[in-house]
Amino acid sequence: MTTDSSSTSTSAAAAGGGISTFKGHERALRADRLGTGGLLLSVLAATAPLMVVAGVMPTTFAVMGIVGQPLLFVVLGVVLVLFSVGYAEMSRHVHNAGAFYAYISRGLGGTAGAGAAMVALVAYNALQIGIYGIFGFEVSGLFATYADVRIAWWIPALAAALVVGLLGWLKIDVNARVLGVLLVIEVLLVVIFDIAALADPAEEGLSLHAFNPDTLTGAGVGTALCFCIAAFLGFEQAPVYAEETSRPHVLVPRVMFLAVGGVAVFFALSSWALTVATGPSAIVGTAQKQSAGLLFFLTESRLGGTFTDVLHVLFVTGMFAALLSFHNVVARYAFAMGREGLLPAAFGRTSGTSGAPGTGSLLQTVVAVAVVVAFAIADDKPAGDPTAPVLQLFTWFANIGALGVILLMAAASLSVVVFFARRGAAGAQAWRLVTSVLAGLALVVIACYTVKDFEVLVGAGPGSSLRWMLPGIIGLALAAGLVLGLVLRARAPEKHARIGLGNEAFQLDKAASS
Repeated sequence: MTTDSSSTSTSAAAAGGGISTFKGHERALRADRLGTGGLLLSVLAATAPLMVVAGVMPTTFAVMGIVGQPLLFVVLGVVLVLFSVGYAEMSRHVHNAGAFYAYISRGLGGTAGAGAAMVALVAYNALQIGIYGIFGFEVSGLFATYADVRIAWWIPALAAALVVGLLGWLKIDVNARVLGVLLVIEVLLVVIFDIAALADPAEEGLSLHAFNPDTLTGAGVGTALCFCIAAFLGFEQAPVYAEETSRPHVLVPRVMFLAVGGVAVFFALSSWALTVATGPSAIVGTAQKQSAGLLFFLTESRLGGTFTDVLHVLFVTGMFAALLSFHNVVARYAFAMGREGLLPAAFGRTSGTSGAPGTGSLLQTVVAVAVVVAFAIADDKPAGDPTAPVLQLFTWFANIGALGVILLMAAASLSVVVFFARRGAAGAQAWRLVTSVLAGLALVVIACYTVKDFEVLVGAGPGSSLRWMLPGIIGLALAAGLVLGLVLRARAPEKHARIGLGNEAFQLDKAASS
């Protein structure tokens, strides 16, 4: 296997606990802080399994009318495994907290990398901030139901933003423990429901109709793919933590395959359990009637009120885990961009006490608070109104973020091909390059469907300006990044040449200063 110099530089930077002793040591993340378990939990937390089962799945059944949602999860699992083959191989050669943009820089050049960096920063910020809307809505509902206390949604949303920001400032191992406990309990509860549903099926019995390819016909399939692929987002974050592991070339690929494989199987089985519990012929109608209450409606009759109450609480804690996971990713992207001149240098330094990317964490918290406050000021409608800002915050931002990540994955697939071809390794990596091409084509198709049906995804009318304004945010981020890359290439070629280098650039600084 060809060895990239980034591996050597990463090891050198890790000496002495991961922080170099030369001037500028703050620009290295502390190594050897995550093992397989901690990294896997941090990555899986972003998928928020209970939020997907209770929110995404009923919405997809109800809005798209696609009974074969379990089969969609299998299809997407295959596509993302194909993507992961090349992506994982790339992770063996590039260890950088910038992940997507670092990979794209190595294959397609620094200017393309700068564009990808801005898209990643906006997309992951949007995914994280959007969850504050549904989090505040659900917590407000819990207080009203169980404590008979009425509080505005933005109060728990802002409180969560502050707590997440504080945890983001702390060590990653603290975060991993928080994420891990919440995630394990969440998954166990969903598994208990799955078993209960299969043990007590509807009149149609243990029907496998939802896995029949005939169920994937009709105009809604493309948009259903957009809904379902959003459920997977998180598995691709493993390389973001590469600098904080002792053996990134081993742990990162292992965690990615475990994550995407586990998520595909878990969601396929759980969505199938929903069809078994209602009957395949009744799942669409029941989902339209119960909406986001579908899972709780089904657990109430099978597992009782106490289990359902606990499930409601874990629904909220699962969202908190996702908030924390996405926050950590945004902070690390900001750190990588600051270290390489794509953001002010202050973002490229770690906190002295914990070694975490504290300035990036602070940036994400400030942006999240500002957006939540803006939506709170604009909130003049009842929370149950689908046009209420609290619900728009979730639907708008979640779909903006999903579109951005889909495009990044497609670009990363192309970058993998170019990277190995330029290194003269196309023959040795031929089968991996084929999988990258296939995955890239599939992701481009999904991205096209996402843009085409964006008004459906965000619940807007066919003539709404939101259908182009919201995807346009990703377009503006890409344009801004490309312009920045071109400016750096013209005015600061030494900075442009360092885009995506990560710890390699760190070592170049050390050599120049010695």
